Amino acid sequence: MQVVVRDNNVDQALRVLKKKMQREGVFREMKQRRAYEKPSERKAREKSEAIRRARKLARKQAIREGLLPAPPKKKLPERKPSLPRTSASAG
Repeated sequence: MQVVVRDNNVDQALRVLKKKMQREGVFREMKQRRAYEKPSERKAREKSEAIRRARKLARKQAIREGLLPAPPKKKLPERKPSLPRTSASAG
């Protein structure tokens, strides 16, 4: 994995790196490896993850084909207009 640091902006490069690691599942794998997982537990976990992925894929496919209604869109809270700025020196 490689991240380019532009204009010595390390903070932005770190954010990009964290996002890439999150997408790849590195953090989830690190958390799982903290403790030993029995092979039977691992099989059960992987099976349940596969079932969850398959259900999600089937649900998305059904929504695309019109067999299921699309979930309602989340409404963003309305922003209140900001107060006009008054300069302190105009007095």
